[in-house]
Amino acid sequence: MGEKLDDIDRAILKILQNDAKTVAKTIAEELGLTKTPVYERIKRLEQEGFIKKYVAILDKEKIEESITVFSFVSLETQKGAMMDDFFKEVKKYPEVAECFVVGGEFDFLLKVVVKNLDAYYNFAKFKIASLPTIGGVKSAFVLNEVKNDTVFPLL
Repeated sequence: MGEKLDDIDRAILKILQNDAKTVAKTIAEELGLTKTPVYERIKRLEQEGFIKKYVAILDKEKIEESITVFSFVSLETQKGAMMDDFFKEVKKYPEVAECFVVGGEFDFLLKVVVKNLDAYYNFAKFKIASLPTIGGVKSAFVLNEVKNDTVFPLL
């Protein structure tokens, strides 16, 4: 990877995290710089992979009703090939918004978004629990979303 982030890079990233449509001219004005070096920094941050992509964050409540479920998944055994198979399968499921390998009682934590409880039951039974390597699945249903932030805290 390239050089480390300096204070100006961090300031640019903070601005873009809050509004990815902020143009270089506006960022430059906010930071007391000129447009060209800010634009070049943004391009470098993109090329070096500090900025992976730009996205639109949707208001899911306005689109359709849904529920979020955290699924705690354990494998029968923790062999590398079985974990790789699980990764491959779980990436195919559009219901899985996020997947983490975790330590402790479970092997994986999945953030699953589905239309309703019936949809989650079908997902858990026919997709996750049907995988040959699954040892168990426990679920926690989100009742209220207190904080959901996409901003990475740049300290």
